[in-house]
Amino acid sequence: MTTTIAPANPRSRVILASLVGTTIEFYDFYVYATAAVLVFPVLFFPTGNDTTSLLASFGVFGAAMVARPIGAMIFGHFGDKFGRKATLVASLLTMGIATFLIGLLPTFQQINWWAALLLLILRLAQGFALGGEWSGAALVATENAPAGKRAWYGSFPQLGAPLGFIIANGIFLAINALLPHETDATLKSEAFLSWGWRVPFLFSAVMVIIGLWVRLKLVESETFTRAADTGRIRKLPLATVFRHHWKQLILGTFIMLATYVLFYLMTNFTLAYGTKAGSLEVASAAAQQAADASGKPFDASAFAAQFYPGLGFGYTQFVIMQIVGVVFFGIFTLLSGPWADRFGRRRLLLWVTGAIIVFGLTFNLFLMPQDDPALTMAVVQGFLILGFLLMGATFGPMGALLPELFPTNVRYSGSAIAYNVSSILGAAVAPLIAVELWRIGDGSPWLVGVYLSAMAVLTFIALWLSPETKDHDFEADLGVAAQR
Repeated sequence: MTTTIAPANPRSRVILASLVGTTIEFYDFYVYATAAVLVFPVLFFPTGNDTTSLLASFGVFGAAMVARPIGAMIFGHFGDKFGRKATLVASLLTMGIATFLIGLLPTFQQINWWAALLLLILRLAQGFALGGEWSGAALVATENAPAGKRAWYGSFPQLGAPLGFIIANGIFLAINALLPHETDATLKSEAFLSWGWRVPFLFSAVMVIIGLWVRLKLVESETFTRAADTGRIRKLPLATVFRHHWKQLILGTFIMLATYVLFYLMTNFTLAYGTKAGSLEVASAAAQQAADASGKPFDASAFAAQFYPGLGFGYTQFVIMQIVGVVFFGIFTLLSGPWADRFGRRRLLLWVTGAIIVFGLTFNLFLMPQDDPALTMAVVQGFLILGFLLMGATFGPMGALLPELFPTNVRYSGSAIAYNVSSILGAAVAPLIAVELWRIGDGSPWLVGVYLSAMAVLTFIALWLSPETKDHDFEADLGVAAQR
């Protein structure tokens, strides 16, 4: 008589734990990303020039990407040595506490540049936490997945990205609507700049509590338990990864590159470009408000000399357009999982990456203002839908592909390092490079698109050189046994 034993982690719990955790982590990350465009240039980096302030704000945003590989190495070490569960709980707590404290920070006007330093420290803590979060969530999903459905399960932690974006920006939209500027909807009210922007950061505490409740119910995957029982756990997993799996690290890093660049261009850059004034007169009014809020003098002639235009959408209008695009991001993240299980990760991603290369060459076609404002809005909305659609198709399979490059005993470290080193090459510098290319192009985004295409070519090459991982056997590939 055959007895069927229920899995230690029911499928619903696996999906919920991997989805809820990454949704919270990405929510915290996007709350900062939105504030980095809306309020941090004014409240923490009041240089007197809006471009310089935006670059400083993006610089601190990018600093978190530098901390992510450090978090990947540390969390990966403990995740491969002691298990996935405790590591996931620790990363979630770290991110939640850092985000909550950002909501309590004094601003430049209160403590001068100390405010920017404290913001940088907490931003580094966010990056450190996210460095350990994604890989652990992906492993919880894929190591507990049924046969033939690993990419499908691996797409659920990826779904946390669009959900976190929608929740974070939805809260910002609601606050902005409740605290509108008295005369100009394109400007921020005093109440929003004073305390309204803090609410999304403080709200993260509620979400973290929910995430912890779900994750504390998990038990270790059978794959990790079997590796531990058979003596495969390494004393120094990190050293093993660099010594024996360096090729997979390099391939995984560049496989993720186009995904990162595309995502941060579609979120950060397009928000900055889309909401920047299309005329010098409107831009000068916003810069004057920023100078007044920081107590600094405003040099109108110097501002005019360095001004270059954007699309001139209002913040609320453009974020709603982004959210529409992100809906397609979520849909195609889920669709890409079954596609990758059926056709293979490498085959699917080669086609998607080729499409991203072409997409990068269309920036001027989609993002230049038209004579009719309604036409401009329609074309830009089409651009956002197409870009986020491609984002979902490339991001979804990564939850399975990167873990599949490594054996069980170094899977956390390997996938986390590849994922997060790529964040430096892609996400950390993408907003800075995009703003500079936007400036060089005198307000035209065509060079930004060329930059995306170039990064996608590197990803295409890495995919071409990588093996197909669809049939990688997690049960058999536990890793080399530790020497005794």
